[in-house]
Amino acid sequence: MQNGLSTIDIAIVIGYFILVLVIGFWISRRTKTGEDLFLGGRSFGWGLIGLSLFASNISSSTIIGLTGAAYTTGIVNSVYEWMSGLPLIIAALIFIPLYLRSRITTIPEFLEKRFDRRSQLFFSGVSIFSTIMIETAGSLYAGTLVLQTFFPNLIMWQTALGLAVVAGIYTASGGLKAVVYTDAIQAVILIIGCAILTYILYEQLGFDWSKVLASTPEGHFSVVRPLDDPAIPWPGLILGVPFLGFWYWSTNQYIIQRALGGKNLNNARWGMVLAGFLKIIPLFIMVIPGAMALALYPGLENGDAVFPFLITEVLPVGLAGLVLAGLISAIMSSVDSALNSSSTLVVIDFIKPNRPNITEQDIARYGRITTVVLMLIAALWAPQIQHFTGLWDYLQQMFSIMVPPIAVIFLVGVFFKRGNGDGAFWTLVLGTGIGIFLFILGENGLWNLHYTINVGFMVFVSTFIFILISLLTKAPNKEQIEYFTYRPGLISEGTAGLPWYKDYRYQVVALAGLIAYILFLFW
Repeated sequence: MQNGLSTIDIAIVIGYFILVLVIGFWISRRTKTGEDLFLGGRSFGWGLIGLSLFASNISSSTIIGLTGAAYTTGIVNSVYEWMSGLPLIIAALIFIPLYLRSRITTIPEFLEKRFDRRSQLFFSGVSIFSTIMIETAGSLYAGTLVLQTFFPNLIMWQTALGLAVVAGIYTASGGLKAVVYTDAIQAVILIIGCAILTYILYEQLGFDWSKVLASTPEGHFSVVRPLDDPAIPWPGLILGVPFLGFWYWSTNQYIIQRALGGKNLNNARWGMVLAGFLKIIPLFIMVIPGAMALALYPGLENGDAVFPFLITEVLPVGLAGLVLAGLISAIMSSVDSALNSSSTLVVIDFIKPNRPNITEQDIARYGRITTVVLMLIAALWAPQIQHFTGLWDYLQQMFSIMVPPIAVIFLVGVFFKRGNGDGAFWTLVLGTGIGIFLFILGENGLWNLHYTINVGFMVFVSTFIFILISLLTKAPNKEQIEYFTYRPGLISEGTAGLPWYKDYRYQVVALAGLIAYILFLFW
């Protein structure tokens, strides 16, 4: 035994690593072109899309953080999980048909078609930086910290490099198809493992929910918090969370790339809706177990230690290895998704336009090289985060700076048909600049809005900039308006002749109703 893990548990984890590498090499034999590498040959069905979306979004820090927060402060942070269904619904209704009709490979390409190349390059550059330096390096850093709770002798840089190399190998070899297939397996492992843990904890409570309620303070299960709440004050729930969710689920290459690889519009839409339903599951198998642990094991001082404690102390031999494999799955799925999406942006948005005669085979080769380079950058940066904890907290909040102008030019841009390239570009530049200025003021105690409320404020400012500059400058051309903005019939596109249970609109209504019920339940 080592920290509660048996030889069998460790063997299960090693077996998992071998499995994902085998899958990556198997798929690499069928990955020949740039479209194969970046979009899986546009061959994904709805099940793969939904499972991959779920897995790529759940990081190790998410699992540790959700369980720990439910143990220490309550379930309010879980809104980012189960309310994800709302931006996924918006994506399915409006943006997925616009993206697929455009035949784009990257989301910044859509901005080029709707506005101009300036907006494409700005958005792509910001996305590459944030994905590698924040998402990928952050996942490696957080994942290494998690593994060190089980194996204290692990060295930070070696562990981060090892995780990056494993994810980088199968991502560079098999591209998005390898990412999606391994993500699907990882999602299943994660759900099964956490569900078993939840059942065991509930069994220890005698299946008596009143014991959980009796052990938690008032407001622990409420998501509508006071104005001074440090996690998510109620205005932030309205003004910030929806826009952060819209940016992440509707405009982020890291996420949307799976839908772009769908075999058709309906499969892409069904996959988005499936992801919305799957995102409700963490509330019950990651958040609720934290509250159960408070009833069963009071007195744990560090919330981040709750989930590792439950794995090593509660689960029997074999199951502990399964859940730990699920935890590692969460690390790997975040890293592989980030590497693949970033290499796609580099090759399609920067390299390909400057080499008009490049072949599909060359695109695939550049994509593999870029994946390896980005993998090394993220692996080298990840250990440095431990020396800049304050800076890293600031970088995490930088999302509240970059999100508002991006959300506006997409969300307002598809409805406001007078919106043009000048309006979009200067919204990105000025919106980001004002956001940075307010961030600096906040760090010096001169601007004290909670960052979620600040998101709503900056959305308003960015919308004003976008509309004003667009009205003062030249109108977009007819093609930009006709093909890349909302039009009547977009929502019903592809639904003719389908039975009701295959019509995604009925599925959307069911998902929205379930989210509304959960909000009412935990008000």
